[in-house]
Order: sequence, then structure tokens, then C-alpha cells
Amino acid sequence: MTGRPLARPTMRARLTLVNGGLFLVAGLALLGVTYLLFDNQLARSSWSAPEPDTAATDGATSVATPAQPVVATSDATASLLTQGAIALVVVGGVAVGCGWLVAGRLLAPLRRVTDTARRIADSGTLRERVALSGSYHEVRELADTFDTMLERLDRAFDGQRHFVANASHELRTPLTLSRALVELAMHRATASPDVRRLGESLLEINARHERLIAGLLMLARAEHEHHDHSPVDLADVVTHVVAGTAHEAARAEVAVHESAAPAPMTGDALLLERLVHNLVENAVRHNTEDGDGWVRVASRTAADGTVEIEVTNTGQTIPPYDVPGLFEPFRRLGGPDQVVSGRSAGLGLSIVRAIADAHAGTVTAEPRAGGGLTVTVSLPHQGSPPATSSPDAAGPPAAASWPA
Repeated sequence: MTGRPLARPTMRARLTLVNGGLFLVAGLALLGVTYLLFDNQLARSSWSAPEPDTAATDGATSVATPAQPVVATSDATASLLTQGAIALVVVGGVAVGCGWLVAGRLLAPLRRVTDTARRIADSGTLRERVALSGSYHEVRELADTFDTMLERLDRAFDGQRHFVANASHELRTPLTLSRALVELAMHRATASPDVRRLGESLLEINARHERLIAGLLMLARAEHEHHDHSPVDLADVVTHVVAGTAHEAARAEVAVHESAAPAPMTGDALLLERLVHNLVENAVRHNTEDGDGWVRVASRTAADGTVEIEVTNTGQTIPPYDVPGLFEPFRRLGGPDQVVSGRSAGLGLSIVRAIADAHAGTVTAEPRAGGGLTVTVSLPHQGSPPATSSPDAAGPPAAASWPA
């Protein structure tokens, strides 16, 4: 388990501490050398002092001792140490302050590179550049290299988007043509029952391929395109999607319960509708077949301002270790060898995760006790950091889906 890294001093603070520490050490060494030289000079002066004078006073001889110079020497040494220490502390403080300012100025280009990289990571666009100006130095070289990398990545992603768009167009054209030919053969007056049954099978395969291409396009768009965000209330999206899937739910004999609380945010309305639609549609399709299945769809605003979509469904029991694989493309419950079904292409949760990532959100999935799955999508409101909440155990949880 990896926890949040402990807070450490910034590079600016560390540079300031290192420079200040080196200055204080050098100052202490200088003060010590000065004290030794001064003390040595005073010792030499005392050795060269004149002999004491003797004088007769009232028949007695008195000797004048050099007590005054010794006292003066001791006072001078103490004064040197005291005033030198005070001067060292004052100048050291000034040096630390100057070091803080100089370090901030030297690290300003590096901080600009970091801020640009963070904005690019948050926005998901590669259009922004550092564009560092000024004299050429190591940080300028790093910024130019970073801009070159962004330029190449931007061109690569643009090429990928163009390729996907062109490939989808080229693939859809023969699929449309083959569907028209099959329908023409099926509706001929001379068409035998075998031809009609074969045509129905071919149309089902054709429709499956069309859904697969549409899913790949949606996945590519969610992962790589720049999205225009506008105000969206997820409650309206939930209501619209539930109404749109009511016919399929009734046909599958699955009861859909809606709990659409206000959940305003900014995002791409089309992608958010696809996110909710994938969750609800998959929850209906991958459900029980005894007529007692249900799906619970809920939207809400959390206490920290994030908005959440939860969909929960009944269904078969899902092992917890199988849940992470459901977010991978073409992975379905039952193992990677399971063939693509007529209703499923294995891209449902992959698209959901890609759309959530495009909105700086998170997706979590948990198996439901008794069968089924709970998927919770947490999205930031006005750029606030996302947060996830635990599903309510008292009733049907709120976000469930399997890959479509």
C-alpha cells in the first residue's frame, strides 16, 4: 500500500538552507582563525614587554607588575569573540535572505516548466508550450526539449485522430453497402426461407461490426480529442438516458429506479451522456433473467463539491479480482477468450473510464453482495479535485455496468 509522500522542503528552501549553512560554517571558521591570530599576536606582545621597574619607598623595594596589560588583553579577546559572533549572526541572516531571493529567481524558469506541465496534465491538451525566453542555460534547454516533445506528441495524436476518422469512414462505407445488398437479397420475392435466415444472421453480424467501429471511435475521441466544456446537470442526463433505455429495460424485464439529484458541473455534454448511457445500458443487459432484476441509477453532489453518478444492477456474482479487467478494451466477464457477442463489443467500461479521465474524474467498481456490480463515477465540479464515496449498503447501490 502506497501512502501519500511526506511533505518535504522545496528546492528553494533547501538551496537557501545549504547556502546559509555554508556561509555560517565559513564565518565560524573565519572567526576562529581571526581569534587564533589575534591571541597569538597578543602573546608575542606580552613576551616583548619591558622589565618591571623597582623603586625604594621608605627603605622598601617595590615592583610594578604588568596587571593592566593582562586585563586589557583578556577584555580585547572577549570583545573580539562577542562582537564577531554578533556580526556573524547579522551578516548570516542577511546572507540567508539574499540566498532565498536569489534561489527563487534562479528557480523561476523551472517552476514555469512545472506549472505548464501540470496545466497540460489537468487539461488533457497538448497545445500549450512553455516558450521560455531569455539567456540560454540548463533550464532553458530543459524547457525547449519539453516543448519539442509536446510538439511531436501533438502531431502524433493528430495523426492518430485523422487515421481513426479516415479508417472509420472507409470501414463504414463497405458495411453500409453490404447491409444494403443483404437487405435487397432478403426482400426479393424469390428469396427462400434459408436465404432470409442467412440474411438475418448477416445483418446481425453487420450491426455488431458497426457498433464496434462506433465504440472505437468514441473511445478514441474520449482519450485524445480536446473537449469543449459547458455547464451540464447530470440529473438531466440521467433522466434523459433512463427514458431512452426504458424500452430495452422493459423488454429485458428489468426494473430501472431513478434517483436524479442535482449534480451541476462543466463538461462535454455528449461524452457525459455516452458515459451514463453505457453504464445504464450495460447494467440492463448484464442482469438476471428471472424477471426480478433491477437497476438503480443515481446522481448527486458530494459534500466536497464533486458530482457523482452511481449505477447498480443485479446479476451474476463477480469475483473481486475480475473487476479491474472489465475496464480494459475487449475484456468481458468470463475471460479474455470469450467471443464478442452480438450485443457487446467489450468497450463499455473502457469508454466510461476514458470519458471520466477526460474530465479529470475517477471510476471505481465493486462487486455487489448477492450478484451484480456497483460502479461509481466521480467528476470534479469547476475543476475541483474528484472524490469518491462509498455506496449505500441499505438499498441497491448506485453505479453498475459491464463492458458493452
